[in-house]
Amino acid sequence: MDAILFYVFAALAVVSAVVVIGQRNPIYSAFALIVTLCSLSVVFGLLGSPFIAVLQVIVYAGAIMVLFLFVLMLLNVRREPDPPARGGRSLRGVAVGLVALLVLQAGGVLLRAQLLPAATFDASTRRMAGILFDPRFLYAFEATSVLILAALVGAVALAKKEL
Repeated sequence: MDAILFYVFAALAVVSAVVVIGQRNPIYSAFALIVTLCSLSVVFGLLGSPFIAVLQVIVYAGAIMVLFLFVLMLLNVRREPDPPARGGRSLRGVAVGLVALLVLQAGGVLLRAQLLPAATFDASTRRMAGILFDPRFLYAFEATSVLILAALVGAVALAKKEL
């Protein structure tokens, strides 16, 4: 049953991720990203890492997506207009090439996973907390918070109307 749930939610994550990049309406795209993040949380839970599953929902599907939706609503982003019909052939060729590269890379990963023995994976809360609260990563957390704050201030400055 776990394998079936894993494949169902993995497929849902892939489909909703494709909807994120294929959607012209930014609000629908953000909601599809929430579905992607929640389905990834279920996948993490099925893989035996409940701590990362809960962090995925709280941090990404919760806080970061609220920030994204706040900025989208603040900037009053409209639906993207239909693109002009030129350059379609060359873009299709590039897209086919990138999809072929993705399939080759995914095949290489699956082949390597079958050939190599499975490594031990410790996803306990104690191990994750030890990694997250290590002083080596303090700079990364602080830089991320400053970056998010700067993006929020920039969005407010762009949305501010002249009186």
